[in-house]
Amino acid sequence: MWKLLWNDKSGLIGLILFLIVVFAAVFAPMISTADPLDQNLKISKMPPAWHEGGSWEHPFGTDPLGRDLYSRVIYGSRVSLTVGFFGVLIAGGLGMIVGAIAGYFGGRVDDLVMGIINMILSLPYLLFVVFIAAVLGRSLLNIILIFGITDAPIFARVTRGEVLRIKELGYIESAVCAGARWPRIVFDHILPNLIGPLIVLSTFEMSAMIFYEAGLGFLGLSVPPSVPSWGNMLSDGRLYLQQHPWIATYAGLAIMFTSLGMNLLGDWLRDVLDPRRRRARK
Repeated sequence: MWKLLWNDKSGLIGLILFLIVVFAAVFAPMISTADPLDQNLKISKMPPAWHEGGSWEHPFGTDPLGRDLYSRVIYGSRVSLTVGFFGVLIAGGLGMIVGAIAGYFGGRVDDLVMGIINMILSLPYLLFVVFIAAVLGRSLLNIILIFGITDAPIFARVTRGEVLRIKELGYIESAVCAGARWPRIVFDHILPNLIGPLIVLSTFEMSAMIFYEAGLGFLGLSVPPSVPSWGNMLSDGRLYLQQHPWIATYAGLAIMFTSLGMNLLGDWLRDVLDPRRRRARK
């Protein structure tokens, strides 16, 4: 696998970008230059260090409250990865179970489950998420639950399609003939074969959740204003884009490179885990 990754430059770049973000999140206290919550109005809107009036004590400059932007970008990675990881974990768990049951039993169960899923997926996703976030209020837990629940139908639909394909294979029919109960068939024989497609889907959905969390933060609907997050940083800098663009620029770049890295990594994983696509690339 590592040889395949080394030969696929886009996948390698994606992995490097993703690992940089993970490194920043894990070692934030060690690599940050200041407390991201410390305010100092005397240095409000200080430019980056390489601009006139800047200082290397605050490499990316400061925001309107004099908070260090470099440290806030570093700590903001923690919020983004937390939302993305746990959001995907909840969505994947719920969607996998519901989709597996619908696909395995078929008939009325499948019709009922897919009817609900299609109804949810027909709603404008961003408006739906914004509405729920506005009702529940600003907190990290609420954002994770919102993304986990609203993304579950996507995982359920993919799982259901794979289950419909897998349950027609010979070894599933053999297990049924041997008298295996449906929980054992689903959890021992079907779900392990879904790992590949769901890993790929999780990568793309985690990227999307990070992007949408930043959007909610920009609208003032994500984590509380005091929490250093990339969305909050975009919101803080939106009024100063012409005079002090650096306030929002670095958070925007962090979102862009994180999403790019995860999408490139997802493309590579899809090629590696799908034998047909892997053969096509050779």
